Amino acid sequence: MTLTPHVYWAQRHEEIYLRVELIDAQNINVHIHENILHFSAQGHGAKGENHYEFNLSFLLPVKPEVSHKSTQRQVNITIRKDQRGWWDRLTTQERKPVFLAPDFDRWLDESDAETEQREKERKNRMKTSKNQDYSFVSLKTGFLFMYNLVQFLGFSWIFTNMTVRLLIFGQDSLYDTFHAISDVMFFCQILAAVEVLNAAFGVVRTGVVPTLIQVVGRNFILFIIFGSLEEMHNKPVVFFVFYLWSAIEIFRYPFYMLGCIDTEWKALTWLRYTIWIPLYPLGVLAEAVAVIQSIPIFDETKLFNIPLPKVGTTIGFSHVLHVYLVLMCLGLYINFRHLYKQRKRRFHTKKRKAN
Repeated sequence: MTLTPHVYWAQRHEEIYLRVELIDAQNINVHIHENILHFSAQGHGAKGENHYEFNLSFLLPVKPEVSHKSTQRQVNITIRKDQRGWWDRLTTQERKPVFLAPDFDRWLDESDAETEQREKERKNRMKTSKNQDYSFVSLKTGFLFMYNLVQFLGFSWIFTNMTVRLLIFGQDSLYDTFHAISDVMFFCQILAAVEVLNAAFGVVRTGVVPTLIQVVGRNFILFIIFGSLEEMHNKPVVFFVFYLWSAIEIFRYPFYMLGCIDTEWKALTWLRYTIWIPLYPLGVLAEAVAVIQSIPIFDETKLFNIPLPKVGTTIGFSHVLHVYLVLMCLGLYINFRHLYKQRKRRFHTKKRKAN
């Protein structure tokens, strides 16, 4: 006589779940042939330790692939429906087999199953969106970390090189700074244009205007005032401009770099938000001196003069530089105010958290 275990079933729109009450089941054989599920196994069931088996002829077509998982107390079987839908019953015969009963632990009516499916799809969408966001964040973090690392290495090289040269050659090192340092400074300042794009496209949370003022201002000094005039290459003001720029950046870039990996060094944080207070105005002062020293040279060489043929005259570039000196004062005010707000917000927030 064939022994059958107790079998409990439940369904969803796409799957059928069977729970076979069989303790310590072994030699499990589950397969579907011609839309009929065949099950056999050795285990402890309703009639003690025996060989149990059963067959189920499904009401509607199912997929031939079947999955099962055995636990110490039962065997769980999952069958996928061939077409999505809700069945009135499990088997072809209207009268259900005596060994078969509803699995009330998993039982849902059709509307509840629809709700469960929608919730599952919503969670999957959220998970997919979260993974996509995480991938974007990871890519953005990696990009920002590498950018700040490259800039830190560049400005560290500049600062270290200038310091060593000053210690070895003394005052003589002030006159050949441009020839010794300019290539790396050109690279770092060209690369700094990325900071404007980062602010403009929301990659980092910072104001576009202060970033644009700093990047454009420095590149104007570097390329127009120093780069285009050979007479400026040997002037000591180049040393002071480059040294002050690099002295600020060797604290700023590692601060941002560590921020990418959620790490903070308190001493570095304090320096990043404090060292600019004396150095930034001194840097602008050095830039203004460079512009003033370049004005007679531009008047003499007539470089970058703007011709006005209809009027029969030209506008000397030195006039542009006079206007630029005024704009430098405005830029100093905007950036100093921006940096001061950043410092106040940073330390005020930390003090409030401590309280």
